[in-house]
Amino acid sequence: MTESQSRTSSPTVAASQRALQRRSVAVLALATVLGGLGVGASLSAGALLITDVTGNPALSGFGSTMNAVGAAIAGIPLARLAARRGRRVALATGNLTAVAGAVIVILAAGIEASPLLFVGLALLGIAAAVQLQARFAATDLAIPANRARDLSLVVWSITVGAVIGPNLIGPGEKLGAALGLHALSGIFVFAIVAQIAAGLVVWLGLRPDPLLEARRIATQAEASAAAEVAAAAARAAADPAPPVSQPAPTPSAEFAALDPSSRAPQFLAIALVALGHAVMVGIMAMTPLHLTHHGGSIELVGITISLHIAGMYALSPLAGIAASRIGAVPVVIAGFAVLALAAIGTALAGDSVPVVQVSLVLLGLGWCMVTVAGATLVTSLTPVADRPARQGQADTTMNAAGAVFGAVSGVLFAVGGFPVLSSVAGALIVVGIAVTVRLGALAQR
Repeated sequence: MTESQSRTSSPTVAASQRALQRRSVAVLALATVLGGLGVGASLSAGALLITDVTGNPALSGFGSTMNAVGAAIAGIPLARLAARRGRRVALATGNLTAVAGAVIVILAAGIEASPLLFVGLALLGIAAAVQLQARFAATDLAIPANRARDLSLVVWSITVGAVIGPNLIGPGEKLGAALGLHALSGIFVFAIVAQIAAGLVVWLGLRPDPLLEARRIATQAEASAAAEVAAAAARAAADPAPPVSQPAPTPSAEFAALDPSSRAPQFLAIALVALGHAVMVGIMAMTPLHLTHHGGSIELVGITISLHIAGMYALSPLAGIAASRIGAVPVVIAGFAVLALAAIGTALAGDSVPVVQVSLVLLGLGWCMVTVAGATLVTSLTPVADRPARQGQADTTMNAAGAVFGAVSGVLFAVGGFPVLSSVAGALIVVGIAVTVRLGALAQR
């Protein structure tokens, strides 16, 4: 049975599915808003905390690196847990693990234990893996025409918490001082509260589980279709008549010619998402150091990262709508073009704060376009039964790429500042465009 048939087997099932999908997206959006507070806060403070604890600015890039390492390591296990127990169990488990990571970060900062600090940041990075899996959870019950839109709505919901998060650095320092903690570790108290709240929302609100419900609906539809086929065969045997040709379901026009069982397009989609994410993480990770090296204050760092995160998430519904209307491949190519503009801006920014801020907004916008359209490609190109596994692989690859380039970014920045770092990012962008063009060529064959 085709996907479109399984999703429209009866008017009652279709109406129930639409209502449950709306509720699931709302729950996922609320949980993602709360989780975004913790992620946004910890990302902006991580690089500064590492520099303060280790005394080595060259290691500052390991803040985003360890965050990405944790998300990368958790991607496949969370996907497997979702496949076995459903999205609800997987997401809530990720939130609680992130809470443990924040606790370890606070302890490590207090005793100035660098290895323990890196472990805590890695565990806290699982919160990012939860956000990534939440966007895929929004597609479980979505009809194909609305898949990109629903996915982008959950991505957009990160905006509120993520924009506010970096601006909690100042209040976090005051809270840390009041609690007798290391000043920069105070912000991780906010992360603990945010992740607990997100986990509770998912655990209490995501019932029935969208992934398990989608499987149940598909199984019922397949059983119904099999019964109809058997009945038709019995009628034909009793009263033979010329067969009536049935119109084949129309696949996505963008990939109508692709074999749905072919893995090559799926892995190309994963690769382009990973390349876009690596560029974003590498440049974003070094922005706090660049600004502080040029006399910028902690508050200026928070504002700049907030603008960047707004670029990442605020316009994501438009990226989803564009991917639905003009195709995901053109949106990805446009996203890489915007990333290229951002890399040019950071390479030439010098001590100009407005140029850095505009470049960081473009960096976020380009990432948004590549990620939303790319995640839609991963889902659309993968058979239903294989989606949780492939989505987990996509998240792991994406975060692993961010971890590697995030680690390298500190070295590149130490060698030649933003110009050298942006040049290497530009090379990755060229590779990303080439991968996307290749995928588009496969679609046109």
